[in-house]
Amino acid sequence: MKISRFKKSHKTLVFFASNFDYREPYQVLIDATFCQAALQQKIGIDEQIRKYFQCGVKLLTTQCVILEAESLGGPLTGATSIVKRFHVHKCGHEGKPVAAAECIKTMTRDNRYIVASQDRLLQESLRKIPGRCLLYLHKATPVLEAPSKASKKWVQRRAKNLMLGKQAEKIDYMKEKQGLKPAETAPNPKKHKGPKNPNPLSCKKSKKEKVKQPLKGVEQNTITKAKRKRVKLPAHVKAALAKD
Repeated sequence: MKISRFKKSHKTLVFFASNFDYREPYQVLIDATFCQAALQQKIGIDEQIRKYFQCGVKLLTTQCVILEAESLGGPLTGATSIVKRFHVHKCGHEGKPVAAAECIKTMTRDNRYIVASQDRLLQESLRKIPGRCLLYLHKATPVLEAPSKASKKWVQRRAKNLMLGKQAEKIDYMKEKQGLKPAETAPNPKKHKGPKNPNPLSCKKSKKEKVKQPLKGVEQNTITKAKRKRVKLPAHVKAALAKD
């Protein structure tokens, strides 16, 4: 492979690895259209892709891709036999297969796959989504497509947001350093509020009963006071007593 082609593919891989978390070994998801084009050009897919990337790769396909190729019959018999050689990745459509293009869209939603396909409609659909990486055959040569406009815009937007965030932090730091912005202080911990004391005005004073203390050495029950009864005498009796 020419040095210029290797540099382009390496630059594209670095872009997706830096911005969309693509990692070695790179997972290449292959459909039947790619296998048909390789068959027509009489090239070995495994050999050509490994030679092109010059790094660790894993060649994969799905059950939906194989079933669709089998259903098309005669024209894709050779492509079907080729695609069956790759490792079949679980796609979540087991028992309820969908179209190969829809299956690949679903697979790339939450995972990092390099999609190897000659399907123009699938390629156009994936180019509109940031982070989708495409591989196709130009005659007998594999080509890793440069990042799409959607991917570039997403990266630019993220870089702009990061720059604005850093500038805002720098401005706040300068304001604080020059005394234009008060330094943030830690909030005071909340004091635990215990039960309040009762209001003294609302409380009634308890009446104390007076207890009579008994006299020393004498029981209280034995003490009785005799009351004098005055007898009134008639007047003639008083006169007689006075003469005597």
